[in-house]
Amino acid sequence: MVAEKLEDLEKRGHETLITLDSSAVFALLNRRDPDHRRVKTALEQDAGPYLIPAATLGEVAYLVEERLGNKTMDLFIADLAAGAFTLDCGEDELPRARQLARKYADLPLGFTDAAVAACAEANGKRVLTLDHRDFSVIGKETGLTILP
Repeated sequence: MVAEKLEDLEKRGHETLITLDSSAVFALLNRRDPDHRRVKTALEQDAGPYLIPAATLGEVAYLVEERLGNKTMDLFIADLAAGAFTLDCGEDELPRARQLARKYADLPLGFTDAAVAACAEANGKRVLTLDHRDFSVIGKETGLTILP
């Protein structure tokens, strides 16, 4: 699915996908978040598509339901269903996510961030995250570009 979208992007002359980390998704959905504007601006400056790794959904759902409520969660799910974001990256990226989580356990990186890095590494190497501390370390090895 992502490979097909990358082929379409190349035909249109578009740079690459942007992989969103949980922190970026939460800030985008929370208008009161101090980083909301920065995340929204980063997305507005790029036509997408935007990729949300499946491994982040549990974390995002927990944060949104606990802090922003069911209405916001419903709107987010509606955006996913409508194709505003591409939901992907699963079993193909698991070995790399595991490798990154083990290698960077001292950060501590954790599985979700490792999955985001593995997904971005396989799909354009751009990550929209507010976790610059961990992703800047991983980015040195993987060549990830960290946004915003």
